[in-house]
Amino acid sequence: MVGILALQGDVAEHAACMSRLGGAVREVRTPRDCDGIDGLILPGGESTAMRRLIASAGLREPVRGLLAQGMPVWGTCAGVVLLAEDGVWPCPGLKVERNAYGPQPFSSVVRAETGLHEVETELVFIRAPRILEAPAGARVLCRAGGDITALRWEAVLLTTFHPELVEQSPFPGHFLDMVRSRAGIRSSSCRGPSAACRPGS
Repeated sequence: MVGILALQGDVAEHAACMSRLGGAVREVRTPRDCDGIDGLILPGGESTAMRRLIASAGLREPVRGLLAQGMPVWGTCAGVVLLAEDGVWPCPGLKVERNAYGPQPFSSVVRAETGLHEVETELVFIRAPRILEAPAGARVLCRAGGDITALRWEAVLLTTFHPELVEQSPFPGHFLDMVRSRAGIRSSSCRGPSAACRPGS
C-alpha cells in the first residue's frame, strides 16, 4: 500500500503511475491515513503551500514517525524541498536550493543516463530545486548538467524532476521495489528495478 501526500500537487499523476505498476494506492490527508501504508510519496507542487497544509492537517509528526521507522519515502520536486535540512522532515546533510532553474516558463525536458541499470530517461523539470549537498552515504542515481538530480539515501528516494510524467522512467518501478522489499513482497519478473511507468498502458 503506497500512500501519497494528497494535500496539494500532482497527486493524480503519481497515483495513476503506481496503479499501472500494480501498486495499491491511498491518498494521505489525515494522520489516520498513515496507518497501514508501506511507503509514502511526497509529490511535486508548491512547497510553501504544502508546509502550511501539513501543519494544519497534523501530519508533521505522523510522517516523521514513519521516516524514523525506515519506511520508504519518495520525494519528487517539492517533495525534495520538504525533506531538505530546513524542510518539514529534514534529512541530515541534504541541502537544497528552491526554484533553482527559474520560474515555470523555464521548465525543460532533458535526457540523462541513470544509475538504475544504466537506463537513459527523460527528466522533466518544472520549477525544480537543485540538490547542493547530499547526505553522507547517499548514492547518486542521476546527474544532469553536473547537478545531482536523483539520489537514494537509506530508505529515501529523491528526484528533483517528475518521473511520473514520463512514458519510460525507471524511478517509479524502483520505488515500488523499495516498498515491496520492506513489506516482504517479491517483485514480479516484469516489474523489477528498471520497470517503467507507461501512461496509457
